[in-house]
Amino acid sequence: MNFQRTPMARAMVTAMAAAASLPLHALAQTEPQTLAPVVVSATPFSASEDAQILTPAKILAGSELRDKLGTSLGETLSHELGVSASAFGAGASRPIIRGMEGPRVKILQNGMAVSDVSSLSNDHAVAADFGTARQIEILRGPAALLYGSGAIGGLVNVVNERIPTMLLPKPTGEAELRASSADRGKALSLAVDGSAGNIGLHLDAQVHETDDYRIPGLAAPANPASASGRLPNAFTRQRNVGLGMSHVADWGHIGASVGTLDDHYGIPTDERAFIDLKKNRYDVDGLFKDPLPGLAAIKFKLGATDYTHTEKQQDGTPVTDFLNRTLEARLEATHLPLAGWRGSFGMQTEHSNFAALSAATGTPDAVPKTRSTSVAGFLVEERDFGPLRASAGMRIEAVKRAPDAASGLARRNFDLASYSLGGLWQFMPGYGAGLTWSRAQRAPSTEELYSNGPHESTSTFDIGSPSLGKETSHNFEISLQKTAGLMRWKANLFQNQVDNFVYGRIPGTRVDEAGAIDPTGEFTQRFWSQGDATIRGAEAEVSYNLRGEGWSLRGFADTSRGHLKGAGNLPLQPATRYGVDVGYRQGDWRSGISLLHAQKQDRLATFETSPTAGYTQVDASLSWTQRYGHSRITWFALAKNLLDQDIRVATSVLKDSVPLAGRNLVLGMRVNF
Repeated sequence: MNFQRTPMARAMVTAMAAAASLPLHALAQTEPQTLAPVVVSATPFSASEDAQILTPAKILAGSELRDKLGTSLGETLSHELGVSASAFGAGASRPIIRGMEGPRVKILQNGMAVSDVSSLSNDHAVAADFGTARQIEILRGPAALLYGSGAIGGLVNVVNERIPTMLLPKPTGEAELRASSADRGKALSLAVDGSAGNIGLHLDAQVHETDDYRIPGLAAPANPASASGRLPNAFTRQRNVGLGMSHVADWGHIGASVGTLDDHYGIPTDERAFIDLKKNRYDVDGLFKDPLPGLAAIKFKLGATDYTHTEKQQDGTPVTDFLNRTLEARLEATHLPLAGWRGSFGMQTEHSNFAALSAATGTPDAVPKTRSTSVAGFLVEERDFGPLRASAGMRIEAVKRAPDAASGLARRNFDLASYSLGGLWQFMPGYGAGLTWSRAQRAPSTEELYSNGPHESTSTFDIGSPSLGKETSHNFEISLQKTAGLMRWKANLFQNQVDNFVYGRIPGTRVDEAGAIDPTGEFTQRFWSQGDATIRGAEAEVSYNLRGEGWSLRGFADTSRGHLKGAGNLPLQPATRYGVDVGYRQGDWRSGISLLHAQKQDRLATFETSPTAGYTQVDASLSWTQRYGHSRITWFALAKNLLDQDIRVATSVLKDSVPLAGRNLVLGMRVNF
């Protein structure tokens, strides 16, 4: 594998030098301690984030999550190792993991699919209630074995524990109020848990509003007539509320929840369109301990989603209605050790009805009414052989796409098979070396197969291909890590070879809203096509005392390159990045400063026209906690983009006309009780 050596070497030297430069008295004032493991819920073994083999993991929780919280899920996760964001204004930004985006990155909420349409286009928001999340889990790499073909590139799991799994002796919760300067933003969130007898109760809610955000210069530097000062039509208005309850006993629990989300946000393009999004979600969750001989537990989940969003013109005229109604069921059993092997097996089904219809006539506009069904079985096992922990797994899945008969389009059936083998060798206490190979398959999505119409917000006329074949990814990864002590580090090298990679090919032809060629038309043709692709990359991270008092340090770097066989670079690939975070905690005070540098990204696809300039982003935080009995009040200040840089990310289709926000000060208070 050929990796870009210079940036990574420079980044590793920077990170190691920063660690080595800590003054000795600063190191000495922090007593050695055992750091509490952070448990990843979206894994078969509920292992800590340092023990993952099949899918390297990262968890955002507690104060770290609250400091990084943004107006979108992509913005919240954009500084994590191997993760960037699509950055389609403030309202819509989806995570991109190791250069893969859209339907290859699955978004979960409490272990079940979010079931929105954010994978269809970058202007569609992720309909997850992340503002009240207890933790957000990032699984980079081949997570397809447990969660389906949509996770071929990785997954993000938003955990808000809406269905209680334990009884609390008294009500507990968290409330937060914050305001931000760059976008005149205001946010209020609340999450409360309690119990009445054997019934666990949960309530969460959030209101978040922002105006058009401030930008350092021109929206489009090449166009002096473009907006300056503030980015027009970049507002957001979001409200969500969730209720949950469950019966909890020694044998386990069974419960249900309901949640609703309203999201209203602008699309910062010349058309000044905006989107009204509504989602209702219903979930059932159960766990039965020691249900049958040989089984430690049986878990089942059931989720139903009614999702709709309407794209509207600047004057409020509805243009297109996107509808997605889904029903998902999941049954998973954990068996007792058998010949030394520990593991889980189960089944998962998903039924969805999706369409993109003309708001005026109700007839298919961009995508015809399509019924999709998937049925899957999975098995994941692990076993220790002395210092070697081995993992193996498989998933067999059948996917059916059935467009409405009136469309005249053919039904498609896909049989998918995914496998994974991995090992983690603890060659000395606290040190490990890992090796993972996986083969994962993905069925083309509904829009990739059947699109045929204009998309107002992206100004593209999307044309699908009903003959697309399934994607097959062969992923190979080597890792080295130190997971004990105050000083920890890890490094990963990976290669992902994808046969029949589906991508949007843009030859540059202009068309009108009916698809007829028109040099002055407002839409650009985009064809869903296939080719063989290879993505190679490297990641490294070193940290000191991330969760203890005194000084803390994190240095990191990541890089990836994607190529289409015979067709140049993959589009929208992330820039090489490296950065340093330095923090200090003492008693009730906590502070930190972070620096992220992204290099120039000029590895463009054949139809991309402009490179993305490098940038340096500096953020800072300061907080103080007051204690009143069993309650705590935390006053916090966050400064983002302190240097007021004109930041444009290479993974955004609007990078030439939509920069990120300029200098932003966030003030707020948080009450834990």
